[in-house]
Amino acid sequence: MKLKQSFWFDVLSTWKHWCKKTIVAMMVVTLSIGLSGATWNQLGTNSVLVAALAQGNAITSPEAILRYALPIENEPIRKVQDAIEDISNHLRGKRWPPIAKDVKRASFVLTIRSDKIIDGVPSDRQPQAEKLLENVKTEISKLQEAVKSKDTEQVWLTRRAILNNVGDIEALMVEGFPFDVPTEYASLPQLKGRATVKLETTKGDLTIVVDGYNAPVNGGNFVDLVQRGFYDGLPFLDSEDGFAIQSGDPKGQEEGFIDPDTGEYRAIPMEILVKGDETPIYGATLEEVGIYLPDLVLPFNAYGAVALARPSLDPNGGSSQFFFFKFDSELTPPGFNLMDGRYSVFGYLVDGKETLAELTKKDQIVSAQVIDGLDNLVEPQNS
Repeated sequence: MKLKQSFWFDVLSTWKHWCKKTIVAMMVVTLSIGLSGATWNQLGTNSVLVAALAQGNAITSPEAILRYALPIENEPIRKVQDAIEDISNHLRGKRWPPIAKDVKRASFVLTIRSDKIIDGVPSDRQPQAEKLLENVKTEISKLQEAVKSKDTEQVWLTRRAILNNVGDIEALMVEGFPFDVPTEYASLPQLKGRATVKLETTKGDLTIVVDGYNAPVNGGNFVDLVQRGFYDGLPFLDSEDGFAIQSGDPKGQEEGFIDPDTGEYRAIPMEILVKGDETPIYGATLEEVGIYLPDLVLPFNAYGAVALARPSLDPNGGSSQFFFFKFDSELTPPGFNLMDGRYSVFGYLVDGKETLAELTKKDQIVSAQVIDGLDNLVEPQNS
């Protein structure tokens, strides 16, 4: 059986219309993106669990999410990052006093705890980290001047430069891999780190960072299929209201990737890491394991979040199909994200936002290639 486009798009569109009329509710929805056999989970006693207004600021920057998702525990560098990230919450409203406070907070940490930042980097990488840290300090001085003169554009640019350097320092801090993937998935490709994938489409290029630190099985499957050339020439399938666009449905009657070595369908499980947990939850939605309104390491907050498509009733039935989620505040409000825990994110679009916005079912992937991080792909043990 092949994809059934209209059913799941109509289901979610109807559900979104219901949400617009409901201010305080929590509703569990099963959205089938990509595979046949979609069904609607009727609202039951376990579905309505919270009646409260969403609060707080969701992190919607894919770069920020990826920085926070790095498996490190260096408090000083995180404090610097927190302060500089927070500037974006105030800059559009030109609230200069809290912006100045953020800059001062970051500068203070750099002044008294730079040694602790460097100590968090493996010794062989410390010279590189020291250069990056000096860049951060230089840019902080520039940022202070830009804030003083209330130069909004310069603050944006300098903030970005600081965060790029901070992210590079944090990446240098990562040692090894943070957890052991369950042995039952040893026959699947695994991404033990990060990789960057470039999709050339008929509308332009898309660049994706695939996060194997937090989704090694989902990420490894995607990167493996990219380097096989599996996605080349495959079409997109978009929603009528533009909230998502998917690809990865192979030509012919198959619904996913058939491993040429075994002749079998490669089934990929859901893989979701809750903040504070040491390992991801595999093969189940978070609702099924009793976790509601989760705070995830890889949430759907960002425009262009890349997630594994799967059959509606089978959390272990994903394969080659994936979708880009086009951020919709109605579906992912701060503290009340209705997508998290129902599908597993394994990466984010970091370049090509305008291209993604223009893609329709008339477009296709011309070619896909891994442009960085292929060395982090670990092939199956039985290959």
